[in-house]
Amino acid sequence: MLRPVVLAMSLVLLASGAAAADPTQRDPAKVPAGTYALDPRHASLVIKVPHMGGFSRYTMRFNRLSGDFTFDPADWQATKVSIAVDPKSIDTGDGIFSRTVAGYFEPDKYPVIQFTSTALGNVADGKGQLTGDLAFHGVTRPVTLDVAFNGYGPGFPVSGPRMGFSGTGRFKRSDFGVNGGRPFAGDEVDLIFEVEFVKK
Repeated sequence: MLRPVVLAMSLVLLASGAAAADPTQRDPAKVPAGTYALDPRHASLVIKVPHMGGFSRYTMRFNRLSGDFTFDPADWQATKVSIAVDPKSIDTGDGIFSRTVAGYFEPDKYPVIQFTSTALGNVADGKGQLTGDLAFHGVTRPVTLDVAFNGYGPGFPVSGPRMGFSGTGRFKRSDFGVNGGRPFAGDEVDLIFEVEFVKK
């Protein structure tokens, strides 16, 4: 009889602790200024490429990301974001094919895919467009991402305050000299990302 009671109390405590860690602020203008580090355990970058003219959008994921984010609500246009992606971490769900796709990126020659923001604009209701330089496969070109602010909150005590974002983007891989897999794989690459940053 005691075990079910203990289990029920534990579940209640865990639930209340999680609620206390939830986002408490949805207005980016009221988020504390500072530098935030990307939490790689709560960050994902998914890419989709047309398969054979559009039968489907073949979906892959990069598993290793790092980066940081600097924000000041009094000067939001000065927001700086820097994200590094390990091209060898591409994951198709098939180990052999993952290595084949990674080979298209020539990761030994170009070991990092880097996005560095240059401007934040069209901001309204927690959404905006983040423009930056994408350095990929030895080529650097501007890319614009549509970003939505999901909230700021205390997080768990062991990690500290955090904020989260969702976003999308699109570019042509041929613009960066990546043409492997064609004609079976299309040129347009769709990006879908979910990221959380922890205050330093």
